[in-house]
Amino acid sequence: MRFNEKELISLSRQPSEMAAELGMRGPKKGDVLKKRLVKLVVNFLFYFRTDEEEPIGALLLEQCRVEKEDSLTFSIIFLDEAERKYQFECDSEEQCGEWIDSIIKASYEFMRSNLIFYRTEIHKLTGKDPLEQYGISDETRFQVSNGLQLKARETSSL
Repeated sequence: MRFNEKELISLSRQPSEMAAELGMRGPKKGDVLKKRLVKLVVNFLFYFRTDEEEPIGALLLEQCRVEKEDSLTFSIIFLDEAERKYQFECDSEEQCGEWIDSIIKASYEFMRSNLIFYRTEIHKLTGKDPLEQYGISDETRFQVSNGLQLKARETSSL
């Protein structure tokens, strides 16, 4: 995937869902744990040297797995490159859990799954497709992956 560097820098300056100084170890053999300012913005995890304003890197949190290594450490592993593993060390077990939870919820796929779930639930309760009013109810990205689509119930007004 290609990114415009200026847009990424601009995105990194947006308000973050989470931000903290964490220990970070990159994916290369011999990488050592370094203190980095880590910011979660939408579905990007930006990391900075603690004394700089521009990010030195960004991880797109798609097609990846988050694993708890121990009480203070978690890792991010990319599914298409299993050897590309980033480790993060937190100050507390609670902080570690918060980061894991937030990173899992940041992915597009997680948000899409939630949208489909709530869309289906609203349809069951009301008989109406909540996306219809926006003209996007038939878009492929909002369909259940097994090919099922919501069908509008016949309704009559009195």
